[in-house]
Amino acid sequence: MHPTTQQIDDTTRRIRPYVRETPLDYSPYLSQLVGAEVYLKLENMQHTGSFKVRGALNKLLALSAAARAAGVVAASSGNHGAAVAYGATALGCSATIFVPTHASPAKVANMAGYGAEVRHVGEDSLESELFARRYAEERGLAYLSPYNDMDVVTGQGTLGAELRAQLPNLDTVLVTVGGGGLAAGVASYLKAGARPVRLIGCQPAASAVMAESVRAGHIVELPSLSTLSDGSAGGIEPDAITFSMCRDLLDDYLLVSEEAIAAAIRLSLDKLHMLIEGAAGVALAALLQQQEALRGQRVVVILCGANISLAALRGVLAE
Repeated sequence: MHPTTQQIDDTTRRIRPYVRETPLDYSPYLSQLVGAEVYLKLENMQHTGSFKVRGALNKLLALSAAARAAGVVAASSGNHGAAVAYGATALGCSATIFVPTHASPAKVANMAGYGAEVRHVGEDSLESELFARRYAEERGLAYLSPYNDMDVVTGQGTLGAELRAQLPNLDTVLVTVGGGGLAAGVASYLKAGARPVRLIGCQPAASAVMAESVRAGHIVELPSLSTLSDGSAGGIEPDAITFSMCRDLLDDYLLVSEEAIAAAIRLSLDKLHMLIEGAAGVALAALLQQQEALRGQRVVVILCGANISLAALRGVLAE
């Protein structure tokens, strides 16, 4: 089961006062390099610097006024937390965000800057998620999952609706996959048209839980290795609704190395003159890795966020 195009269209209208319709930019440089028509979906220019506001706002708007007034709880490595904090402030409620101990300081500061109370729990995003869910249940508060919630997935799907309107005849979309909310939402919309689009899920080889789970036929547990793509790193909840959607709707998965992610971030700064975070670098690295297979196509790379810490950026530039 996945959201319908009608549900996503309705959601697009509902969240429009709070969310930007981000540009879809044609890239002459990447098009010449790859031999395809390459477009960049600039979610790095979204409020809070990430696509996550789409799902967070839709979930917050779906709650009752009483539930919002009591305050909400979330878990995040950074971008979802900032989105929840931004949305909660916009709608006049409080938010408590649990983050793993390795969370990017820049992203933690971003969350706090939007008014959230931030608490560190667990070494892995999944640990933070499980703790936050228990914390919310024990106190009767609403828990906003970063991906394991149909309202969140539907909200992320609004990016797919924008893509269809901006470039009706696109062929392939490269999307970074973490918990799978963005990929599942976008694929739900783009696969439903008269002209289905090829969806390629992109992950860092250091944290490829969804790709390995799809390969195994069930959600697997893997150690979380260090990755520049901290926004997509970590485990997946055992009952994640996104697993079946990513399994059924995505056409392929590509894994990229840390070196390739770093090179993509540098290329974006040098040639595209745009700041992107590691998770966005994953999709861009996958494009560069698949030049032959994508030749002659209309390709969209979703640049899902811009929130990279100065320390991480210095490391990337020093390589």
